[in-house]
Amino acid sequence: MQLLTRKFTVEQYHQMAEQGILDHQEHLELIQGEIITMSPIGFRHAFVTTYLSNWFIRQLGQKTIVYSQNPIQLNNKSQPQPDVALLKPVDDFYDYRLPGAEDILLLIEVADSSLTCDEIIKVPLYAQHQIPEVWLIDLTQNILQCYLEPEHNSYKSQRQFSPDQSLFPKTFPELELTLNRIFT
Repeated sequence: MQLLTRKFTVEQYHQMAEQGILDHQEHLELIQGEIITMSPIGFRHAFVTTYLSNWFIRQLGQKTIVYSQNPIQLNNKSQPQPDVALLKPVDDFYDYRLPGAEDILLLIEVADSSLTCDEIIKVPLYAQHQIPEVWLIDLTQNILQCYLEPEHNSYKSQRQFSPDQSLFPKTFPELELTLNRIFT
């Protein structure tokens, strides 16, 4: 027996939210036409997201827009909500549209219970849309996986970092992020 599924567009997804079909309290994302319920955000996840957002704001000032837990528009079928994204600065702060892949300098996903979804679904989606650098922070094993050089649905370069190491973002190589603080 073949299961029948229905794919949704971004427009249909927003219409369902406006009509009250989708609960605004749920943490939902539209990924490749499917509405996915994301795991609740725990205290460690919240800490890492808040810490990194504030750290980047302090370090980079107006060189980027720090965009935290907001949707990005990848195409007509995908509108994920990464935990942190560093965006190209624009004067209107993306007032008239959601940022797209071409606007993203660095994208960060923080994962504990969402690790499988982030690794198997979201990272390949980001590669497909040519997002140049993705960090996947695995709170279950205290490692940061850095993905660079998108090619098709994967990244040619992957590097793993542990809490005792530092990381330099590709776009901002003058910055040194010491990882021991986020893995406390």
